Amino acid sequence: MRRTQRPFPASDDDPAPWAPAARGNLPAELNAFVGREAELRAAESLLAESRLLTVSGVAGVGKSRFAAQVAVRAEKRYCDGVWMAELSAVRDPALVEHTLADALGLTDHTSRPPRAALVDHCAGRRLLLVIDGFEHLVDACAGLVRELLRRAPGLRVVAAGRRPLRVDGEAVFALATMTDDDAMELFARRARTVQPGFRLNEGNRDAARELCRRLDGIPLALELAAGRMRALSVGQVLRRLDDRFRLLTGGTRGSLPRHRTLRTAVGWSHELCSPEQRLLWARLSVFAGQFDLEAVEYVCSGPELPADSVLDVLGELIAQSVVECDNSAAGSRYRLLDTVREYGAEWLRATGDTQRLRRRHRDWFLGLATWCELDWFSPRQAEVAARVDSELPNLRRAMECSMESADEVHLAQYLAGTLWFYWVGCGRLSEGRHWLDHVLEEESAYDPSRLKALWVLGYVAVLQGDPAGAVAALRECREEAELCGDAAAVAYAVHRTGCLALVTDDPARAEELFHDALARYREIGELNSNVLMAQVELAMAVAFRGDLDEAAEICDEVRGVCEDHGERWALAYCLYVLAYAALERGQYGRARQMLGESLSIAHAFHDLLGTVLSLELLALVTSVEGEAAEAAVLQGAAERIWPSVGLPVFGSAHYGVPRARCEERARGELGDARYEAERRSGTLLEVGTAVARALGGPVAREARGGPAGGTPRPAASRRTGRGGPELG
Repeated sequence: MRRTQRPFPASDDDPAPWAPAARGNLPAELNAFVGREAELRAAESLLAESRLLTVSGVAGVGKSRFAAQVAVRAEKRYCDGVWMAELSAVRDPALVEHTLADALGLTDHTSRPPRAALVDHCAGRRLLLVIDGFEHLVDACAGLVRELLRRAPGLRVVAAGRRPLRVDGEAVFALATMTDDDAMELFARRARTVQPGFRLNEGNRDAARELCRRLDGIPLALELAAGRMRALSVGQVLRRLDDRFRLLTGGTRGSLPRHRTLRTAVGWSHELCSPEQRLLWARLSVFAGQFDLEAVEYVCSGPELPADSVLDVLGELIAQSVVECDNSAAGSRYRLLDTVREYGAEWLRATGDTQRLRRRHRDWFLGLATWCELDWFSPRQAEVAARVDSELPNLRRAMECSMESADEVHLAQYLAGTLWFYWVGCGRLSEGRHWLDHVLEEESAYDPSRLKALWVLGYVAVLQGDPAGAVAALRECREEAELCGDAAAVAYAVHRTGCLALVTDDPARAEELFHDALARYREIGELNSNVLMAQVELAMAVAFRGDLDEAAEICDEVRGVCEDHGERWALAYCLYVLAYAALERGQYGRARQMLGESLSIAHAFHDLLGTVLSLELLALVTSVEGEAAEAAVLQGAAERIWPSVGLPVFGSAHYGVPRARCEERARGELGDARYEAERRSGTLLEVGTAVARALGGPVAREARGGPAGGTPRPAASRRTGRGGPELG
């Protein structure tokens, strides 16, 4: 099974980058599911009776595929979708909640525990959650599942692992090995992938049946054996397997324990590999989740395995079903099944090379993060976001590796700080806060890595609505940076202190700090997305004191730099401020156009803060265009999002003005009862649906036959809005 990637920013050619999110993330099957029809029906029956179904069984028996197939067959019953979370690459129990939130596409900017966000998300929904590979995290997983099921009555869970969760109400389905007929069908189908002309016939059927019996009908073992059909006949595979079994059992040909059968099949496949293939197999075990060719060539190559030979050796492992390959639009990515990885890890430990390979793995992903941070300030922001998302399990492992030695903690701090753009720009504040707190717990020198982690922590805390945490981190960063003479860290600490002043209603202080930070940035020659955001935030502070011309002038300059560099994330906030100024001037059409672009970008990057701010302003634009009911709906949609961001409009009087104006206008036109009804209908909208509606505008609403709330409006109450009344 492979994990599907979250959607990331669409290209400019995408006709609808703001389209509602898909109802689920079940991965597309790379090959057909075979057999087990009676078992599927039995499991479906259990799931209908119990809200937690755990599919248990030995390694390699096909639990993941079976659980996914159960989910596919039940998909239509869950209006809020079917979602899969894979835990096999997670090592830290504290990351279980983050991983489930990620799988559900849940973005939460607040400092509340991710468990609370998960409970709130699931509480009012009817959805099916598939949890795969939990057995090494069973305590953390069981506690979380227990609470989710208790608090979310519309939730059902299918779990797949080698042992039950032991949660009240759990139905356990012990997945047996395949029947003879299903096993033969699976073997034949997989054999055809490496030998297209292969068919079961009178000449090979008996040998195939015996082979499937010797492999005890374990799907992974059958697939490994089928991978040998590229070079061997069924009879040859059987003879070699028979020799291997005899060797392991002292000559007996009786039934083998299931785990020994699987280990025998994996070991036999390993034995048939060349020395180079065995070496690469062992070294690949240091990766978590998926990986690409460039990473393999760097991490796994060496004198015994030259980099220019890695591709050929990897190709042989793919042909033998040791490595899985996923060919997508982003290129080829690879992974090892858990059992195969564990076997390789044992061989790597036997060579005494594990720590060296783990450090090479860590070094590669340190380099990748560095490249991604630099490339974030470029037209490749969408590519960077998608790349980091797909590499997150490996980046986590790299941080874990660095935390194991006091001498290398600074590398974990560097990595956590370098990923600021991902934590902040791609809706990962909660996990970012987890890592930043974690890496800063360890004592280390105040070198650039620790100082960077401190200002990034302060930035995250500001956005999470945690002023105390922000002040502590930013003050420590500035004081130590001044002692160390680190001008860059001082500039960032001053900048993010200005952000805190801005959202806590001290725009004069914020303006002073932003000017200070920008002067420091100029002095050290810094230009990146952070610097542009400092200018945008300065423009917001200026706009709050009423100088719309100066605010627009600052943002026009930022807009030009963004266009020159292909920067989209900071551009979204720049357009928001320009739209704010246009709205204050009564330029409603211009404000809608800029807010539409801002909202599209923010939503594509999963930036909930940018999304909800744009929705709030679009609600006001909509109200002055004469669509009071739709404005109320959009306010309700924004109201639903704010708890995942923090205090509504930061609890700020300045940021709250547009919301108050919109409510006053809409309530005055609709009356209290209808306003509340339309607002409540908006609170039922998912983020993607709300964004799509907001971007549709009045023309799209008229085409649908009326305003969004579904309540017919008298024609006389509609206004064109382009020359609508002044605000206030």
